[in-house]
Amino acid sequence: MNNFTTPDLYDDHRNNVQVADSGLRHFGKKTTFCGQAVTVTCPEDNSYAANILHENGQGKVLVIDGFASKRFAFIGDIMAERALKNGWEGIVINGCCRDIEILATMELPVMALGSTPRSTLKRDFGDKNQAITMLSTTINPSDWLYADVNGLIISKVPLF
Repeated sequence: MNNFTTPDLYDDHRNNVQVADSGLRHFGKKTTFCGQAVTVTCPEDNSYAANILHENGQGKVLVIDGFASKRFAFIGDIMAERALKNGWEGIVINGCCRDIEILATMELPVMALGSTPRSTLKRDFGDKNQAITMLSTTINPSDWLYADVNGLIISKVPLF
């Protein structure tokens, strides 16, 4: 299923997809992934992201909107382990992550704007199933995401 490249997908579907501007970096060992978006907004608080990773993530990519904050890390090794345990295909963060030396050894694809050691506040703020605007794109719940070392493509329909 992950036998694709985003440049080829873009060439085949250029009029029907969005491409995120450059800025996301890969932090997981695995760098190619795809699935349907599950969105959470996390205003300096990753409580909603932490909770949703307890759910079955097979065929799904968690998109965390940290509002491009570089102050806090929205996931680290503990949440990544939970994501792997529950079958998530990958995580895309409009913000930062931490424990990057451990994430680099894990089979969970993680794309984020950067890294920082500071964890978020825990106040149970946030929301689920909201549109997320990041890097000149809008990701809606249930959009299809395709990512590799070249970048991130968003589609309303499956591309294969």
